[in-house]
Amino acid sequence: MPQVTNSRRETSSFTSTRAVSGKGKVRDLHEGGRSPQTAMLDEGRLNMARLDRALTIQQASEGFFWQFGGSSAELCGRTFSDLVHPSVQQPLMRQFTGLIEGRRDRFATDVIAVGRDDATFTVPLTALMVRGGLPDESSILVMMPSAQNESADSEVVGGRNKKLLSPIDARILEGIASGLSTIPLASRLHLSRQGIEYHVTCLLRKLRVPNRAALVSRAYSMGVLKVGVWPPKVVPDFIKD
Repeated sequence: MPQVTNSRRETSSFTSTRAVSGKGKVRDLHEGGRSPQTAMLDEGRLNMARLDRALTIQQASEGFFWQFGGSSAELCGRTFSDLVHPSVQQPLMRQFTGLIEGRRDRFATDVIAVGRDDATFTVPLTALMVRGGLPDESSILVMMPSAQNESADSEVVGGRNKKLLSPIDARILEGIASGLSTIPLASRLHLSRQGIEYHVTCLLRKLRVPNRAALVSRAYSMGVLKVGVWPPKVVPDFIKD
């Protein structure tokens, strides 16, 4: 893939390398040490990437890097639009702008992407805003099917027999994946703000992730959240009776 100059790259505080422990995982490092916001994205039936509000690639699954023919060091720090064909960049950026400005919580569309050896391919893309407790904690989760898998709509079945979530945890996870922040979640579920934060903290510990964006990506990669369903829905097999 030819090198593309990215004006935002100089402002990125991340230098990314492949994790040496665990296939299909990626970790991001600050120049001076590990980032506290590092998320380990498991490779599954979807390729995933986390973008900041400037649409800069911060983290991604190993399958994402493979599909686009670059290493983590080459792709992290570039804008996502660098990876799509110029003919679709403008309409795609309009849809991302809707996410960033809060006019929508997600979108799904087909894009013409530029992958390995500059080959173009059409792929269905889903992007959703994951809002944290503070505005600067918000990020965009991008998902697309892996070219190595037979079906992007199939659910990841690993760990299906383990009931991880209480009914209230499942509803909170669905709300977070829908883009809801703490206060709307509290209103919807008739809980206090502190109650929501408590359950979110428990979910982060249970799935061993540092933040809400990583929580959603881990839930999709584990098959806890159904693929291709909106609003997001937890697979019943993961909910405790």
